[in-house]
Amino acid sequence: MTPRRTDRSAIHTWLVLMKAHRTLTRHATRSIEALEMCLSDFAILEALLHKGSQSVRELGRRIELTSGSMTAAIDRLETRRLVARADHATDRRAWVIHLTPAGKALITKVFAGHQDAMEQAMSGLSRAERATLTDLLKRLGTTAEAQLTHDEGETS
Repeated sequence: MTPRRTDRSAIHTWLVLMKAHRTLTRHATRSIEALEMCLSDFAILEALLHKGSQSVRELGRRIELTSGSMTAAIDRLETRRLVARADHATDRRAWVIHLTPAGKALITKVFAGHQDAMEQAMSGLSRAERATLTDLLKRLGTTAEAQLTHDEGETS
């Protein structure tokens, strides 16, 4: 039996990355929804937990939600008393969103469960392999982003 040659083309790498991303997203969705939370609510609460209070605009940019989706999600979380809005210190038109004590308690618990689920989903790689993969993906993302930024600058 002849050894299988690994396809090293960029398109093959992209396809493998996309398939892995889809599968891990299914794991993440299952993990989060099992805890009775939708992905956008989780993303907002997680960002507030790890990055602190933020304006609605900054939060939307960070988790890539549109203004309308952000408003709906924040309204939903505020109704559940998980977040609160406060006046922005310098912009009277803007709100700053922060976790309530109940929101902090919930996302801390939910995040721990999600973290365990992701550990299980990625158990096919050692910690060292995950560290190497993370470094490579960061480098790939940074390089690809720089190319997009350069290309966009040329077309403006």
